[in-house]
Amino acid sequence: MDIGTAIRAIRKRKNVTIAQICEDTGLSQGFMSQVETNKTSPSIATLENIAKALKVPLAYLLLQKEDRMQIVRRADRKVTTSGPERLKVEHLSAAKNMRMMLVEMPPGGSTGETPRAHEGEEVHLVIKGRIYAEQGEDAAEFGEGDSFSWNACTPHLVRNIGEETAVVLIAIYTETEQAEPYLELM
Repeated sequence: MDIGTAIRAIRKRKNVTIAQICEDTGLSQGFMSQVETNKTSPSIATLENIAKALKVPLAYLLLQKEDRMQIVRRADRKVTTSGPERLKVEHLSAAKNMRMMLVEMPPGGSTGETPRAHEGEEVHLVIKGRIYAEQGEDAAEFGEGDSFSWNACTPHLVRNIGEETAVVLIAIYTETEQAEPYLELM
């Protein structure tokens, strides 16, 4: 773990000196320097004191870098196409077990002629347009602001039934880590 580097980054961002941390925690400056350079590993109790002095949750110091906040700026979104209709897919996040995408579906466009199934659970929010969704024996039409969810292991399909491009926000959760990119949509 790279706890020392995280402590140093937080301390500098908050304009706190090593001396101030030592004053609040009772630790020596030499020990704090070794912690920040990852030359020694503090106990959980010591980490808890450092976290309190920095005014951050202890759990934050224990997170691996890949488990901390991941930011995807609009201009940096990965854009791909999916399915036989080459639907435009903007990837909004890339967590281990969760994917979030913005899908543009042209009028008449769909996820395919036949329903498909895959691992996971999905939540859909219609941002723009009108869509039809079908899963097994269930089917419904949805408009802007409507949402629906399902277990994706049952074959399903989504189709744009409107006269304009539909935009659907989709979140897909799986028990196992998803391969990048996750394109078995909807």
